[in-house]
Amino acid sequence: MATVHPAPRPMTAEEKKVIFASSLGTVFEWYDFYLYGSLAAIIAKQFFSGLDAGSAFIFALLAFAAGFIVRPFGAIFFGRLGDMIGRKYTFLVTILIMGLSTFIVGVLPTYASIGVAAPVILIALRLLQGLALGGEYGGAATYVAEHSPHGKRGAYTAWIQTTATMGLFLSLLVILGTRTAMGESAFADWGWRIPFLVSIFLLAISVWIRLSMNESPAFQKMKAEGRTSKAPLTESFGQWKNLKIVILALIGLTAGQAVVWYSGQFYALFFMTQALKVDNATANLMVAASLLIGTPFFIVFGALSDKIGRKPIIMAGCLLAAITYFPVFGALTKAANPDLAAAQAKNQVIVTADPAECSFQFNPTGTVKFTSSCDIAKQVLAGASVSYDNAVAAPGTAASIKIGETVIPGYTAKGLSADEAKKKDGEFKKAVADTLKTAGYPTKADPAKINKVMVILILTYLVILVTMVYGPIAAMLVEMFPTRIRYTSMSLPYHIGNGWFGGLLPTTAFAIVAQTGNMYNGLWYPIIIAAMTFVIGTLFIRETKDVDIYAKD
Repeated sequence: MATVHPAPRPMTAEEKKVIFASSLGTVFEWYDFYLYGSLAAIIAKQFFSGLDAGSAFIFALLAFAAGFIVRPFGAIFFGRLGDMIGRKYTFLVTILIMGLSTFIVGVLPTYASIGVAAPVILIALRLLQGLALGGEYGGAATYVAEHSPHGKRGAYTAWIQTTATMGLFLSLLVILGTRTAMGESAFADWGWRIPFLVSIFLLAISVWIRLSMNESPAFQKMKAEGRTSKAPLTESFGQWKNLKIVILALIGLTAGQAVVWYSGQFYALFFMTQALKVDNATANLMVAASLLIGTPFFIVFGALSDKIGRKPIIMAGCLLAAITYFPVFGALTKAANPDLAAAQAKNQVIVTADPAECSFQFNPTGTVKFTSSCDIAKQVLAGASVSYDNAVAAPGTAASIKIGETVIPGYTAKGLSADEAKKKDGEFKKAVADTLKTAGYPTKADPAKINKVMVILILTYLVILVTMVYGPIAAMLVEMFPTRIRYTSMSLPYHIGNGWFGGLLPTTAFAIVAQTGNMYNGLWYPIIIAAMTFVIGTLFIRETKDVDIYAKD
């Protein structure tokens, strides 16, 4: 219930230390976690080289997603520990697991050295990282919130919200510095390991800082009074009054927040490098610039939520994302690769095929050999990263590709000898490549034509949407649950939302694009989830900014 509180006071030295120590450790942990995502293209070549390029990249994204899938299990395990033994020691353990796993990736032999064992070990390390991260965020957010005075909780916890973005920024910075210092060839060969190895120094700093911290006052008070939970999992999820809040927190808050976060940062980066063919270094620099500009808005919206409420800011961010993603990503195409945008407008690409001939294009194992004319046509366009639309042909008709006004008939590989199939494949690919070139489709973005200022402005807008949904959410989640089960209760919806709805976004979106051919169709996933959260959150989530977190027992 709402309570009368004293006016907000200035931040004490102890509170500054708590925020700095919690945030710095969490920045390093996110740095470790996002190195993998930032280097997904190189990881694909090093550890999934047994597959074709397209499948290797999607499989690398799946390995990236594996770390997200297990995050809720880490939330349950470490959340239970945090509610039973304390916040401080629990997230000391999580950072040790994260840092050591990252360091081991830096020394792990590649597929060329040890074969299939390489990706298996890599995925196992990603799973460990996901478990650790599942316990980290809830601990850090709870720890800071329970040190915060009433009326400042949104502003204080917003510092924790900056850590994911700052971790991503730090990972991009280290990657860019290493890449520039040693050159692209050496970096792709072995230099990519350096950012992973650096994490051991960050780990040492984090552990040293966290050992000097005190337990949260709310937990100490509760422990002294003998009110700690003996069964936080049962209390959190076995009682409908609390489980109902957990479910609402997931679908009415964190699911939408998560897809906006991953669209605005990771998907935007992948979209530029994969769909718009911007070189990695340039794309990383522009994303890093937008993060630098946008990050202060976490604090702005966190502090604003102390005044006007958490809910209106988060809901506005979800609504803006759902409404503007299509035009914004269209504008990003025009700014980052104007030649591609012009070619798409002037010479649309259409695959006309019998639907009965078309298979699901996602081929993660590389074992499926496409032989139908539809599948061959789509594979050729996907290999060239060309966005296309689909049209239905009469049953039994061979597929064709129309580029502008030029129609290229397809072929079926069924029944052809290996030599005949190889010859047909070469002729077909050459015809498509020549026609695309004539139609103005670029093989990569021209660096001289990239409107860098406009790209950074667009990316900054996407980051500001991230700050709107993410800045106030830690305070809101903390305020929704009682102290005795807070770590457990808030961690699960946060990590299901961010681990499953958000973490699976790049893989899901690229699978949608692979199947439909249109490079913008992947945006339907975050738009639908953000719209769902807006509707459910607006109707069913109550405002929490005036809740007394010490009284909620």
